[in-house]
Amino acid sequence: MSEAVYTEDHEWLLIEGDVVTIGVTEFAQEQLGDVVFVELPELGAELGAGDEAAVVESVKAAGEINSPLDGTVSAINEALVESPDLLNIAPQSDGWMFKLSPTDELDASAFMSGDEYQQFLANNN
Repeated sequence: MSEAVYTEDHEWLLIEGDVVTIGVTEFAQEQLGDVVFVELPELGAELGAGDEAAVVESVKAAGEINSPLDGTVSAINEALVESPDLLNIAPQSDGWMFKLSPTDELDASAFMSGDEYQQFLANNN
């Protein structure tokens, strides 16, 4: 299994061949608090980098999750729609949000490694 890479928007990406699984990090989940609703993108939706891909509502706030890359939505986590609390329980495993088939070849070095993300958190919070 590949190691996840991270964005400055507190998303994690797991790149497996030509499919990228996307979710929010532990840090983002902690900032949100108890998640009560998740709206995911439609299967087959074409997303550009920075496009709104999902909406997460918690008892504290609502926030949008933007696509970190250009691609087509190839899967959504139906379990998350039924049980939004999966995002609180296991944000970096069972609480994944959606999968994308990237439009272009993906360069993982464009994102942060786990260590770089930890350093980013330390420097920005």
